[in-house]
Amino acid sequence: MLKYQLRKPTFWAILGLDVLLLLAAHALAYLIRFEGNLSPVEWANIRLVLPVLIPFKIATFLFFGLYRGMWRYTSLVDLINILKACVFVSFVSMGAILLFNRFYGYSRAVFVLDGLLTFVFVAGARISLRLLFSLRSRNGGADERPDGRPRKKILVVGAGSSAEKIIREVRDNRALPYEILALVDDDPAKLGQRIHGVPVLGSIDQLGELAGKVDADEIIIAAPSSTSEQMNRIIECCRATGLPFKTLPGLNEVMSGQLSIRAIREVSYRDLLGRLPVRLELERIEEVIEGRTVLVTGAGGSIGSELCRQIVRFKPGRLIILDASEYNLYQIEMELLHELGFRDYLPVLGRVQDQGLLEHLFERYKPAVVFHAAAYKHVPMVENNPWEAVDNNIVATRQLLETTIRHQSSRFILVSTDKAVRPTNVMGASKRMTELLLQDFYRRLENGEISSPTRLMAVRFGNVIGSSGSVIPLFKRQIEMGGPVTVTDPEMTRYFMSIEEAAQLILQAASMGEGGEIFILKMGTPVVIAKMARDLIRLCGKEPDSEIEIKFVGLRPGEKLYEELITEGEGIVATRHEKIMVLRGDGRETQGLHEQLGCLAEQAASHDGAAIKQILHGLMPEYVPGSTDAVL
Repeated sequence: MLKYQLRKPTFWAILGLDVLLLLAAHALAYLIRFEGNLSPVEWANIRLVLPVLIPFKIATFLFFGLYRGMWRYTSLVDLINILKACVFVSFVSMGAILLFNRFYGYSRAVFVLDGLLTFVFVAGARISLRLLFSLRSRNGGADERPDGRPRKKILVVGAGSSAEKIIREVRDNRALPYEILALVDDDPAKLGQRIHGVPVLGSIDQLGELAGKVDADEIIIAAPSSTSEQMNRIIECCRATGLPFKTLPGLNEVMSGQLSIRAIREVSYRDLLGRLPVRLELERIEEVIEGRTVLVTGAGGSIGSELCRQIVRFKPGRLIILDASEYNLYQIEMELLHELGFRDYLPVLGRVQDQGLLEHLFERYKPAVVFHAAAYKHVPMVENNPWEAVDNNIVATRQLLETTIRHQSSRFILVSTDKAVRPTNVMGASKRMTELLLQDFYRRLENGEISSPTRLMAVRFGNVIGSSGSVIPLFKRQIEMGGPVTVTDPEMTRYFMSIEEAAQLILQAASMGEGGEIFILKMGTPVVIAKMARDLIRLCGKEPDSEIEIKFVGLRPGEKLYEELITEGEGIVATRHEKIMVLRGDGRETQGLHEQLGCLAEQAASHDGAAIKQILHGLMPEYVPGSTDAVL
């Protein structure tokens, strides 16, 4: 590293400047201490000390890395390193003189002043360089970009750390098409204050008045940690101004903590949920994933792809991504490679039902951790094609469980659903069957019928916003077409969380499992679907009922009016994580389950939907088949 630095002309320029500043600091320390009257003794001391002190200071600066940074980006970290170096030099130089000379003929105050002046001169030089480059980067005018186009005048909602980062980025990069004019915030202590010269003019309730006062073109919401109520209020105030508005991503989306002006996007329904960021036990998750081979089934789907994005943060040795959709598999492969910069992956195009493929993967690559996210989840579609639920959800899960256990993998995590609770549809019944299968395999492991170190667990949660089966994309398309927006029932409710939150909690649960658990993710308060539809219409700049009609169409085959996450009597208990609960089943006898599944698979092969539903009812009395017959 030093060899490379020595080749740079800027290194020698800064080094020369530092030598001059260090000479000046030591000389000025003497002049201040002796009020400008230096005797021959003091001059002799200066000539004696400087040839040793200056090289020692430069060597210390090198040790503390003061010449490795880019001076145009001098930061608080650089100033702290300068302070450490100056304190170190002062203590060592004073200690050396005390040891060898007991300070006879030398003034202690000189060396204290020398340390202070060294810090002021060196830090001041670097700050001056940053200011110089900052001023140069702003050439071209405040109202126009370098390409001559006018800048958007921005009013920022929020005067916290997120707003500070945005303002700094806009000020440092004049190629960005923004000019930050003012801030608004409800904290009265911030009123009249400034962040990098940008004033806090008032509260959020004054947004309309202040937007007109500063002639803003657009509003940016920089409040990523806002609650649902706060975000709804902010959006209402923004909408009242008539100006376009955007937001920064929520904290669940920004795992690295790097907020950027480039990350601003349109306000989406997930912002209205206001869910708090997930607390992850990073070390425990790293213990499960780091350096190991991880298999994700359904890796191109909504949950599977987000699991892959989260998993690569924990540095797996290899990530095997398995999906039956060529397009979905290609999408996540390109994202891993080009956006996340992760290369240790293996894309596998195929179905979990392909036993030969599973054997090949497990024998050759030996995955230690298996996340099973592949499943058919669309309730009406599966209701009309129940044989696919048996084949793709139940049989495939049993095959993967058997293969995982046989090959001694360490963990198997089943992604389940709240529709498995008191299921009223084939999809929910099929997912409940996978939970029972998992618990049956766990029972056999515990009883010694099977020998394997594999820990089996399931994670159950509700709807995720933005998933391929979510109602939100349908609502958006209906709004774009001018309506009507079709809602099942005025009273229908659903639990929602973001895809990012769901994937993070799946990883957290995977690190906590000892075997046999069904983890339940806390979904918060259920959302009324009719209210969601109205909120989405307003987000699109329309008024519900007047501009966009809301039409109630009634329950579809297999649909519930209300969703549940647990069944009464399941024995749910809290865990050490505030967003995760756990249950170990309801005591159901699972012996003989595999034999009964043989009959179910036979009926699926003959595409007898009515028989499939009756067999599922026999296996799970709480599941009552609907009256609608399955059709081809």
